[in-house]
Amino acid sequence: MYENIVMGIATNALLTVLLISAPILGGALLVGLLISILQATTQIQEMTLVFIPKIVVVLLITVIFGPWMLNILTDFTQHLYANIPQFLAL
Repeated sequence: MYENIVMGIATNALLTVLLISAPILGGALLVGLLISILQATTQIQEMTLVFIPKIVVVLLITVIFGPWMLNILTDFTQHLYANIPQFLAL
């Protein structure tokens, strides 16, 4: 019985982490891909060229999607704390 509870919490936690990290990782991946295509076409092989655009995009995505990510985390935490008495009753 306890295994089902733990696995349910772990599944919800993993889904929450994936939802929160997806916009940031997707944006960084897209910018990295575009910069690498630009480097391949222009034959500029500067390793540090990727970092500044990625940092700017990650910062912008965090500012834009920050309230949504905070809402997802808050909902998960409130749901977890609200179900503690049910978990202890079993």
